[in-house]
Order: sequence, then structure tokens, then C-alpha cells
Amino acid sequence: ISLGHPIGCTGARMVVTTMYDMKRENAHRGLVTMCIGGGQGMAAVLER
Repeated sequence: ISLGHPIGCTGARMVVTTMYDMKRENAHRGLVTMCIGGGQGMAAVLER
């Protein structure tokens, strides 16, 4: 939330930011991870 996005939009903001970073750095893979509390978590691997 401190990075500036609507509540409930964390995953979308992180994925889009990672996609832009991958383009800027000419990277072929990116990793997005989140701790969502209660011992739960999510991860996504992005490929170009």
C-alpha cells in the first residue's frame, strides 16, 4: 500500500511493475511474491 495503489490491487500492481522492469532490463523472467498473512503466500513467474 505504501507504494501507491488501491487496496485489493496489490497483485496487479506488482505484476505490471515487474513487466515494465523486465522490459527495461531486457530480462526474460521475473518473479512476483506476496505474503498475504495467516501463513499464506503466492508467487508468480513471468516469462517473455
